[in-house]
Amino acid sequence: MTALLHALIAFQDPGAAQPQANPLILALPWIAIFVIFYFLLIRPQSKRQKEHQKMVGGLQKGDRVVSAGGIHGTVQGIDEEHDTVTLEIADKIRIRISRGSVARVMKD
Repeated sequence: MTALLHALIAFQDPGAAQPQANPLILALPWIAIFVIFYFLLIRPQSKRQKEHQKMVGGLQKGDRVVSAGGIHGTVQGIDEEHDTVTLEIADKIRIRISRGSVARVMKD
């Protein structure tokens, strides 16, 4: 067994130049992972965020909406200064919520 080990050590030439790996080949898996993450996670999330901002920006008085907490109501007022929306959830019952918490606008 030791003779085999000595033969393997003697067979390796320490002065021989090792072939250098191409840096692009070494970086290729990382680039592929980033591209996959971009198309599966980052791009769809930014698209949803832009659609939500457009929907919230287009709110008008009288729109029926659902909040992120599941509260259904009708928009009675919009406060641009404080970025809030006043919802009427029942007769003479109104609440104020932030504009960003409006999850969707109900279609008639």
